[in-house]
Amino acid sequence: MGTAVLAREASPHYAAGTASVAEMSAAGLRAFTRIAQAWDLSVDEQLTLLGAPPRSTFFAWRKNPDRAALPRDTLERLSNILGIYKSLQILLPDAAAADAWVRQPNQAPLFGGRSALECMLGGNVSDLNLVRRYLDGVRGGGWS
Repeated sequence: MGTAVLAREASPHYAAGTASVAEMSAAGLRAFTRIAQAWDLSVDEQLTLLGAPPRSTFFAWRKNPDRAALPRDTLERLSNILGIYKSLQILLPDAAAADAWVRQPNQAPLFGGRSALECMLGGNVSDLNLVRRYLDGVRGGGWS
């Protein structure tokens, strides 16, 4: 007797099924807009962090976040960015210092003298995830 693997139909809800893709997209885009302003990100930097969507798409998302149904990749990018922002706010309670940190040269081995933003602008989701994991580690054990 073998066990059958049943394919599940893709759900418009993630995790506990409480928020739809549209709801997560809108909330993520609104938060990203505030973070981009706090970090003084150029449009090109924002585009890179979001996975290089077409400019017209990006501006449509900004204009009408409630109508955006972001791709999974973009939602993952937003999750990492929001996690980075949250970690910095916890680690550096002075908002100006937390926001400035992303542009400052960093001697930690992960960064090798580059800023966290330079690393995040590598263009891959993994670049964002590395910075997020670094900050999560710092929150758990101190600056390295």
